[in-house]
Amino acid sequence: MAGVRTYTLIYIALIALATGKFVFFELDQIFNYTMAIGGTLILAVIKVGLIAAFFMHLRDEPRSISYLMVTAVFMVFLLVLAAGYSIQ
Repeated sequence: MAGVRTYTLIYIALIALATGKFVFFELDQIFNYTMAIGGTLILAVIKVGLIAAFFMHLRDEPRSISYLMVTAVFMVFLLVLAAGYSIQ
């Protein structure tokens, strides 16, 4: 199990990633809107990975549970994609 130091470092990393999302949209001279959305999505995936691995303790679970979680996330992605397609 991870210690307080690990959780503190993860918390600092999450704050830095959240700040990065803010920076993408505030620096209009460097990042256009498409780049900001793409960067925000990449940072969001990294944040989800950190939260799932450390705060939900998936890092210490058997691999089969991690594979089950990845499959569930993929199925939710397909559901959202299908719902978005049916709205158009």
